[in-house]
Amino acid sequence: MRKAIAFIALLIVGCGDADKYKVVGISDGDTIRILKDNKEVRVRLAGIDCPERGQAFYQQAKSFTSEKCFGKEVKLNITQASDRYGRVVADVILPDGTLLCSELVKAGLAWHYTHFSKSKVLEDLQTEAKENKRGLWGDKDPIPPWEYRKK
Repeated sequence: MRKAIAFIALLIVGCGDADKYKVVGISDGDTIRILKDNKEVRVRLAGIDCPERGQAFYQQAKSFTSEKCFGKEVKLNITQASDRYGRVVADVILPDGTLLCSELVKAGLAWHYTHFSKSKVLEDLQTEAKENKRGLWGDKDPIPPWEYRKK
């Protein structure tokens, strides 16, 4: 199954930027499902990490992602054909041209995942969200998802 997913991911990588994909599902704040040739493909948002199920702001991040893209056509900028879970890793470009990852960080619903991303834009958006105590930054001591997953 993972090989089939990776193959589909490679098909997506080979497509031009003009291609759009319908979002047919939201797994959580940082993972969506798109249709490619009548097959569902899971897409992990590049550069960010949203709260996990059981963490504060999990549902808000998932709802935000759903409001922004569910049922809509998005473009993908693939950064990795397949992660260890068989997901395509990509920047998701919303119909209005904004990046979904940037919108989540700006709203305080995701961390800039610096282990995988060195984006100055995401870094600055996170700093601004922290300073304004948006979303999860309003909590006294927010726990990053990668630390939460270790427990």
